[in-house]
Amino acid sequence: MGLGSFIKKQFIDVLQWTEDKEGVLAWRFPMADMEIQNGGVLVVRESQVAVFVNEGQIADVFGPGTHTLTTQTLPLLTNLKNWDKLFDSPFKSDVYFFSTRVQTGRKWGTQQPITIRDKDFDMIRVRAFGMYSYRVADPRKFYTELSGTREEYTRDDVEDQLRGILMATMASSLGSANVAFLDMAANQALMAQEVRGDLADAFARYGIGLDEFNVASVSLPEELQAALDERISAGMKGGLSADKMSGFTKFQTATAIPLAAQNEGGIAGIGAGLGAGVMLGQAMGQAVGSTLAPASSHPGAPAAAAAPAEEGIEARLEKLKGLLDKGLISAADYDSAKSELLKKLIG
Repeated sequence: MGLGSFIKKQFIDVLQWTEDKEGVLAWRFPMADMEIQNGGVLVVRESQVAVFVNEGQIADVFGPGTHTLTTQTLPLLTNLKNWDKLFDSPFKSDVYFFSTRVQTGRKWGTQQPITIRDKDFDMIRVRAFGMYSYRVADPRKFYTELSGTREEYTRDDVEDQLRGILMATMASSLGSANVAFLDMAANQALMAQEVRGDLADAFARYGIGLDEFNVASVSLPEELQAALDERISAGMKGGLSADKMSGFTKFQTATAIPLAAQNEGGIAGIGAGLGAGVMLGQAMGQAVGSTLAPASSHPGAPAAAAAPAEEGIEARLEKLKGLLDKGLISAADYDSAKSELLKKLIG
């Protein structure tokens, strides 16, 4: 082996990283038994950072550019190695390159539903999916907290860690945000806004900068979605106002019809029951309305606002005819109720 080959093998004149492998975030320059030449050149490309580490302790950090390695350009390393004068011989030091390019189009999703508090539905479990992008923002923290002394640290390695952080942060952020699920589902940007600030802080602890975060979809597990659909169909959010009781009565009547059709006698067989149910719903609505009406505080107080006038008999007859036409009551029920109303009208 010639002297030139021996020198080339033992000493390093140029340190650089060409990033020839996709998805690598941190890469240790292969030193082996070689040493860095005094006055050697360090080439750091755009979207890269180079870090010198001496016996596990971070020393000098270099941004993009071409750097000549001397005691003037390596002040911290010079101090750690106790060079009290200009060194004129090769030295050993671990050199790590970090890619600071934005890692775009990374997908995230909840493998299991996240349980959160909801101001409308108390406790619910939600699923969500979207995209995010990030970059290495602080190589010192990234090296200390994540990559360490590995020969290379990849995107897959860091995203295993980020996935857990993302799920924990989402559960905490959404649980304390007091934003209703219906608002989140209608506006994914609102959900992303609630999570992004806390997520950026969590990522920063590891030297990672959150560049973008969005929510593509948010949904409930199938069984909860079915319960929500039923509640929405009933037109009820809670309480027993006259309007809500009327809506609930209509919902219960509508859902009873398909079941009635399967019973003996079909719709005709339960006509009386439906008629009774309608009357019961009206009675309950009137009762709730009278209960909610304000009462006078004392005998001398001004009279309270008059309750709405009782529905006219002609209007009630029209409603009964409408129920008959829709098949919700039988002809016998219609005739019976019509007779009673006409008696009241004629006196």
